[in-house]
Amino acid sequence: MPSDDEDRAARVALTWLAEPGNRGVWSLVEQDGAAATLTRLLSGDVPDGSLRTAAKARSAGLDPRRLAEVTMQRAERLGARIVVPADQEWPMRVASLATLSLEAAGRVNEDVRPPLCFWVRGDWPLGEVLERSVSVVGARAASGYGVHVANEIAYGLASHDWTVVSGGAFGIDAAAHRAALAAGGRTVAVLAGGVDRPYPVGNSAMFERIAETGLLVSEWPPGSVPLRHRFLIRNRVIAAATAGTVLVEAAARSGALQTMGRVLALGRPAMVVPGPITSAMSVGCHELLRERPDATLVTGLAHVLEAVGRIGEYQSDPARGPEHRRDGLDEESALVLEAVPRRGTATPEELAVKAGLALRIVLRRLSLLELAGLIERRDTGVALVRKPR
Repeated sequence: MPSDDEDRAARVALTWLAEPGNRGVWSLVEQDGAAATLTRLLSGDVPDGSLRTAAKARSAGLDPRRLAEVTMQRAERLGARIVVPADQEWPMRVASLATLSLEAAGRVNEDVRPPLCFWVRGDWPLGEVLERSVSVVGARAASGYGVHVANEIAYGLASHDWTVVSGGAFGIDAAAHRAALAAGGRTVAVLAGGVDRPYPVGNSAMFERIAETGLLVSEWPPGSVPLRHRFLIRNRVIAAATAGTVLVEAAARSGALQTMGRVLALGRPAMVVPGPITSAMSVGCHELLRERPDATLVTGLAHVLEAVGRIGEYQSDPARGPEHRRDGLDEESALVLEAVPRRGTATPEELAVKAGLALRIVLRRLSLLELAGLIERRDTGVALVRKPR
């Protein structure tokens, strides 16, 4: 039986030999364990030909076990730790990726299995932070409207003790992270490269603040470069690790839409903020709402909390216009009030004819309307109360 240290080292080596989420590697680890899978992969004893080829190319001239050992030592010097499924702080929601099935073709849609391990910078237990979390994603080239909405939602979530999760990118991601920090809440950046080289560099100060008060998380070992395809691999973790995801802005072709596809496939709350129909940054949001009836339209924090909270924990009241004193009138009183002319006066008899009610009913209702301050009696008849200048 391999030791815990051997299991950790094997998982690190496997992540280096094959990209995270690889269906074949994950299945073998579930079947035989990480250490035995590493041995089989290095000896070429795996049925997947492309996986054998990739592992052989990456391990040429290098000892993956030694590389894993050096990587873990480097992470320790950086103040990062490795978290594996056997650890108490492992986030349990990511296990749902074991059964994720996507219709779209391509390896990025096939290799969506759970992570083998996480690299973490920050003091909070990973599972605890993600247990009550919502991801906020969207366009990098965000509009002022999108940034404002992301700020409002993320600040509100953090104020209600929800962790805000995003990918650390410019635009909506950064707005969500910064709003959570401003609220004094917790935020997690899920990265597509090593936790020692978060991307983009322009957000370096923000990443340092996140590491101090929240968490930086990655499936790739320290020193890994954030390659383009890794952002797409990373998105499945954002979708699976949180209680729900809010899409604030997205163009017609957007990585955030790919994230939402995974959210919907997992059956999690997929919340979409509508935008101006003239904005290219909201085209993806509107198309998602049109095509997917299981996506939920949200217009603010109250809708988001209602979607992710426990039943009855949060309830948002329906939108209403300003209330008027006439709103509570019974049907007959409303008919009488409607019959009173906007200008001038009318007699009770004239009102009875116009309202189609008996005179005795009109007289009773006029008394009630007068008490409510909606009409007044004058020498020539009944009139609406004049509005003060």
